[in-house]
Amino acid sequence: MICVPLGALFDDAIARLAAAGLDTAALAEAGRRLVVRAADGTTFVTTRPTDVPIYVESGAADLGIVGRDVLREQRPDVYELLDLGFGSCRMVYATPSGHDPTAGALAHLGAVRVATKYPTVTRDHFAATGRAVEVVRVHGSVELAPLVGLANGIVDLTATGRTLRDNGLVEREEIFDSSARLIANRVSHKLAAEPMDELVGRLERAAT
Repeated sequence: MICVPLGALFDDAIARLAAAGLDTAALAEAGRRLVVRAADGTTFVTTRPTDVPIYVESGAADLGIVGRDVLREQRPDVYELLDLGFGSCRMVYATPSGHDPTAGALAHLGAVRVATKYPTVTRDHFAATGRAVEVVRVHGSVELAPLVGLANGIVDLTATGRTLRDNGLVEREEIFDSSARLIANRVSHKLAAEPMDELVGRLERAAT
């Protein structure tokens, strides 16, 4: 069973799986069905990206496709088998353009106030660079927070930087690169290492 994320990675995931020889016709035409069985016997589960590691770690799915950003945030106990290469973006720390407020916040408040959907990633990054951080977790448009004084800056994904620029924000620090990854349940991989590794090879060849 393969868990495929809905949203931005969905179309590329289908294309790569198809290029690797899997029958994805039923998946592409799933509509509102969340579980589909292909003619070649492969079962696909579709869910929101943040839930993919949960299904794979628990064994409800053997394999899954998910962004590195989700893996860094959730730290699931799974095998990361392959960087699929699509869905490329970067996790960055950004603040309003002009004078960088980071040093002033540290000097006067003792911590930088950062709005983000990625609290674990944010805390890890600031801890690794020896700076205190106060995380403000938001679920909507992160870019709004520094514009209204809720935070000094944000930690978020960016692909082109356009959304940052459109909201008067500039990238101050790159935290890591992100792309889609193939992950496996640890027990499933032990029981089916050969066919999984064979699929990894097909997925690698499909990218060339």
